[in-house]
Amino acid sequence: MQTSIKWLMSAFIGIIFFQSAVAQDSLANFRAAKDDITDHSYKPLTLNLTNDGSKYIRFIVWNQMWARVTENNPGTLGVDGTPRRTTADIGIRRARFLAYAQISPRFMVLTHWGINNQTFTNGGVPGGGATGNPGNIPVTVNPETGVGAAAGMSAKKPQLFFHDIWTEFKVSNELYVGMGLHYWNGISRMTSHSTLNFLAVDAPIFNWPLIELTDQFARQFGFYAKGQVGKWDYRAALNKPFSVGGGGRYDANTQRPIAANVINDNWATQGYLAYQFLETENNKLPFFVGTYLGTKSVFNVGAGWHHHKGATNSRNSSGAVETHDMLLLGFDTFLDLPLNKAKGIALTNYNVFYNYDFGPNYIRNVGIMNVGFGAGTTQNGPGNAQPTIGTGQIFYSQTGLLLPQSLLNGKGRLQPFGALTHKNFEFFEESSWQYDLGINYLLNGHHAKITLQYGHRPLFENFRRAGGAGEFILQTHIFL
Repeated sequence: MQTSIKWLMSAFIGIIFFQSAVAQDSLANFRAAKDDITDHSYKPLTLNLTNDGSKYIRFIVWNQMWARVTENNPGTLGVDGTPRRTTADIGIRRARFLAYAQISPRFMVLTHWGINNQTFTNGGVPGGGATGNPGNIPVTVNPETGVGAAAGMSAKKPQLFFHDIWTEFKVSNELYVGMGLHYWNGISRMTSHSTLNFLAVDAPIFNWPLIELTDQFARQFGFYAKGQVGKWDYRAALNKPFSVGGGGRYDANTQRPIAANVINDNWATQGYLAYQFLETENNKLPFFVGTYLGTKSVFNVGAGWHHHKGATNSRNSSGAVETHDMLLLGFDTFLDLPLNKAKGIALTNYNVFYNYDFGPNYIRNVGIMNVGFGAGTTQNGPGNAQPTIGTGQIFYSQTGLLLPQSLLNGKGRLQPFGALTHKNFEFFEESSWQYDLGINYLLNGHHAKITLQYGHRPLFENFRRAGGAGEFILQTHIFL
């Protein structure tokens, strides 16, 4: 693992020092002739439908690529079925296309599609051909016929799908209503986070507690209302969650009921309300900004919820089924403040406290772009999986500092950051802390940046923490 980690860190550091060296070599010309500076100015991809630009179609395209070195959880098997302590890989975290049309001051339509989480072992869809997408994990192909197996999913030819598709109408300056597959989520600011301007390399995932169960990649069908009244920003929705689940159980070994999602036909409500003490944020789209890079002075305090009746069930010691409502609450603060406008120094800080109730001892392990196989020998499972979502409390805090713009002589910006997480799940006998550390190299703000992050996650055995494991992620991010 040390060789792979050194390679990944050297690649990232090399990029920065290369840029810095170029800047030093051309500093004299830079001062004498500013025309030599690379032009990073950007005009949004917009198709104006009127001469004054009041009616338009806006297009947004973005890609996020990951190269990783992962210290796998104990007992992980590689794609070839052999024990694998460390894995190095590259994959697509996100590849998206979004378009929205403001064809009248009174109504708007939005559509958003793409793929996520394609690795060399998974992320594809069955039916892609004999050897192009054989269909099972790991991919197996008959050496005599060249034909692959046909069960499960494999890595190649992922299928595009809609993330958002909704229509919206303006009732007044303070009220807009819409319906469709939407992202106007409740619970917290980070539950409606934009993926274009993260501070850290990604979200911690527990901010999307329904991810890929009762939602479609953090979206649900529903009706929503949103708007701003003075300094108050609000959103609320009545949703029809996707009907998913096989129900819970009773664990005879621990003598505890274990809740799990159950198929049901109930509607859910959600909402989020924030007070904006400083500048007001734009709420035309549902996506909250992660860091403004010193371009705004923002301090918000917010709270939200998601409630779904009869969303889970469990069994008691006698085998009787007990049904549980889902109630998810969040309380957060967001600060983005220029500390020195002349030098371009800015501070970003976000804090959130979640109180999740899915039913007794509910727990979900998640491993983003997990390329590990087997069952593993810990309660984490294989690869980079970890207990991520469950009944209990979670505290998350992240802070970043945008360093002076003169540091790299106009050849980009640096923004180191750190994040701290405390999880206290009912499923385990003790709580746990974990951390992430990294740096953003911003070539052109969020339009073009490179991020290196190290994250350390806890490992659990017998319902108690039993060590930890790490993961390096190198991300290239570009959006137009």
